[in-house]
Amino acid sequence: MEKCALSLHLPGYLATLKRLNRAPSTIRGQKEALGLFVSFCVERGITDPASLTVGVVERYRKFLSERRARRSGAVLSASSRINLLCAVREYCRYLTKQGHMLFNPALAVELPKMGRHLPRVLSAAEAERIVRVQNRVPAIELRNRALLEVLYATGMRRSEISGLDLADVNFESGTILIREGKGGHDRVVPAGRNALVWIQKYLKESRPLILSTFTDCGALFLSTQGERGRMSTDTISHTVTSSRKRAGVEKEGSTHMFRHTAATLMLENGADVRFVQQLLGHRELGSTQRYTHVSIRKLKEVHEKTHPARFRREP
Repeated sequence: MEKCALSLHLPGYLATLKRLNRAPSTIRGQKEALGLFVSFCVERGITDPASLTVGVVERYRKFLSERRARRSGAVLSASSRINLLCAVREYCRYLTKQGHMLFNPALAVELPKMGRHLPRVLSAAEAERIVRVQNRVPAIELRNRALLEVLYATGMRRSEISGLDLADVNFESGTILIREGKGGHDRVVPAGRNALVWIQKYLKESRPLILSTFTDCGALFLSTQGERGRMSTDTISHTVTSSRKRAGVEKEGSTHMFRHTAATLMLENGADVRFVQQLLGHRELGSTQRYTHVSIRKLKEVHEKTHPARFRREP
């Protein structure tokens, strides 16, 4: 990337985020998002913060609406575009406070509208088919089974399961400690009997084989790629997607679909929404309440079976 004032101020901004105890994943995301914005500006001869105008940010918003994701080739979702534009807003706010800009031009640019899409969820039968998928390599099959059982039982984010260490699993209490989840907050979640059984089996029979002669990094789930260290978020997503396809489940989705599924099935089976909020690590109850809209299907089934209108005779 060409050196310019816009990029020279980036390290200071990222250091500020670190001082504010923002999660490492958040800082990495901001760095990537702002790298894209700075590149966009440099290609158009805009290198100084003082040159940023509402028109420039508006052009960037239009640029994002036409941009396609590198992997899937699909147009960026509204949520992705909102995240990228919000990163620009926060960076411009920082530059304004530092005296490099007179005002924040990004505040005048309207964010994309988010459609009210209900989360895609699996049925209990579909989830069971996925976690039971077999692999040709026994050691990998055991690791994947333990990984999928933990995802299904806890609804963890992929970054959270990637960050798990051996010491985070407490077999006596039947819980797992999630360190620095979203927002940098720790939480303890119940693991569930099945997940604990498969973790123990993986630790005893599979993990030593995957580790082989390499130094143990202490991660719970090990990768067989590269230096055989901690499973990356991308490897976890690939593992879940591959298992879903081999199980013959056609619903598109990966790790987050298990998160949606855990929340929805618990609500359908009578769990209080605040307990689900605690499990998922949502700071705001509204983030969890979106799942109550998905669990309406259970209410619909009960309604159709029991509502008096069903027995009313038509004239």
